[in-house]
Amino acid sequence: MDIKDFILEAIYQNKTGHLSQTIAEKFNITRQAAQKHIKQLVDAGILIMTGSTKSAKYEFVKIVSEQKRFDLSPGITEDFPWRTFVRPLLDNLPGNIISICQYGFTEMFNNAIDHSGGSSVLVSVERTAYNIELVVSDDGIGIFRKITNDFKLDDELHAILELSKGKLTSDPSRHSGEGIFFTSRMFDRYNIISGKLHFSHTLTNTDWLHEGNNPHTGTGVIMDIRISSERTTRAIFNEFATVDHPGFYKTIVPVYLAQYGDENMISRSQAKRVLARVEKFREVVLDFERVKEIGQAFADEIFRVFRLANPHVHLIPVNANESVQWMIDRAIASSDAEVNQLSVKD
Repeated sequence: MDIKDFILEAIYQNKTGHLSQTIAEKFNITRQAAQKHIKQLVDAGILIMTGSTKSAKYEFVKIVSEQKRFDLSPGITEDFPWRTFVRPLLDNLPGNIISICQYGFTEMFNNAIDHSGGSSVLVSVERTAYNIELVVSDDGIGIFRKITNDFKLDDELHAILELSKGKLTSDPSRHSGEGIFFTSRMFDRYNIISGKLHFSHTLTNTDWLHEGNNPHTGTGVIMDIRISSERTTRAIFNEFATVDHPGFYKTIVPVYLAQYGDENMISRSQAKRVLARVEKFREVVLDFERVKEIGQAFADEIFRVFRLANPHVHLIPVNANESVQWMIDRAIASSDAEVNQLSVKD
């Protein structure tokens, strides 16, 4: 990565504090030389500076910043706002970026049509020399509340856990339940804001959940991708297929989403919450990032009871700390011993 790309990526990641000093240390140049590189991007109309030189802040110049409201009147389809409003603002972009934007936008707008119960959708398009941001915001019931009600879940936190797995739909005859799962993995940054909850997924498969004080009416979806991305829709679809099953047969479950507050994952009921509906998949990646500890009953329910009852599902634990991994290994060893005993009896 050269100095220009480093600067642009730092701004994209909102890491602009002491930017010239960071550049100088990274590339072993003076701060004055680093500042010169930043100024070149400002002079080229790619960046804009606010504040004084000592407390300068930089952000991308917006080449496009447009928004339009669409009524959810009978007969409206997701391709209408895409064709008449969004697509014309994305001219001269790489084909893979346009394909990802089309998939993500039309899936999210279709969700608003079929599920929000709202009256209108506000669509926003922002474009810089570095990235594209699409926003689809409806004024309906709110996605997390809708899922909670439709599936009779414990609460909206439980709804986010189920949503993150994929294949969740209240209308299987018309929807596959794949749209949000795949869209969140095509874009570099994907955010859903509804009620007091803000769920985000990043390119590195990092999921974050934030709870705010000011409720957001309806559902707001924010999708962002670097223009330089080489990702394709086909590559993402293939990533979650298996060798023997080309469809959607692999998922990733962020286990920490089953936690409430600072509680540890110790009970069988918590494990069953993690495992709900995963029998629909062939491979299930259980991501234990941010899970500090699990109990014997929790591990046993997942890695022995479920594993024995669903031999067609391959469970893959990742990002487990030493303590969590020890408990997982213990449950797997118990499961393997039980399988061996059954084989001997046969």
